[in-house]
Amino acid sequence: ILIIAAHPDDEVLGCGGLLSKVCDKSKISIIFIGEGSSCRYTNLNSKEINKDIKERESASKKVAKKFNLHELEFFNLPCGRFDQVPIIEINKIIESRISKFDPDIIFTHDPYDVNNDHKIIYRSTIMSTRPNSATNVSNIFTYEVPSSSECGFSQEGQFAPNFFVELTQLDLEEKFKALSYYGSEIRSFPFPRSFKGIEAYSRFRGMQAAVEYAEAFKLIRAINYVS
Repeated sequence: ILIIAAHPDDEVLGCGGLLSKVCDKSKISIIFIGEGSSCRYTNLNSKEINKDIKERESASKKVAKKFNLHELEFFNLPCGRFDQVPIIEINKIIESRISKFDPDIIFTHDPYDVNNDHKIIYRSTIMSTRPNSATNVSNIFTYEVPSSSECGFSQEGQFAPNFFVELTQLDLEEKFKALSYYGSEIRSFPFPRSFKGIEAYSRFRGMQAAVEYAEAFKLIRAINYVS
């Protein structure tokens, strides 16, 4: 499994329950295309930016250790400014990682997120995994990121899951613990990235799937290699 994330914390927000559920059964790698911190600063020369970036990287490494992940890679493109990077450069990052890791399944951002970095990562993932390329990925899913995926309010569309992974109470607790490593991303309820907010998401997606808790994804493409 390869998880493509725009920023450190997206992997837990979108796939934390999945990580808890399958980490002992799957080989999982994560690539972080951007650094996730500099967009919050008006002065891009601030010394605090590098400190924040290192703290995010440290948090993601704790997540990796917790879930016994295979590998993390950080590319540190400027947060909130992916549109200033030629998309071919982002494609090259993703294509190189796919070629190296040879994943069966990819999880990436959804095109209807309000975060433009997320949108660009989706576009780049689809461009990098077009069929008949050197490495064919069997399944591509998008995941939702609370406080981004639900905020489109657009007639063009919103995140519309069609694939659900049932979570246990333990999976949900493990997702909470992993999210707690990213302390700067957590606020009080009703902020979606609060612990109560994540639980509400899990219960809502669970109701859609007739289970108590679930994490939701959208299947974008599936290839059945039947001989």
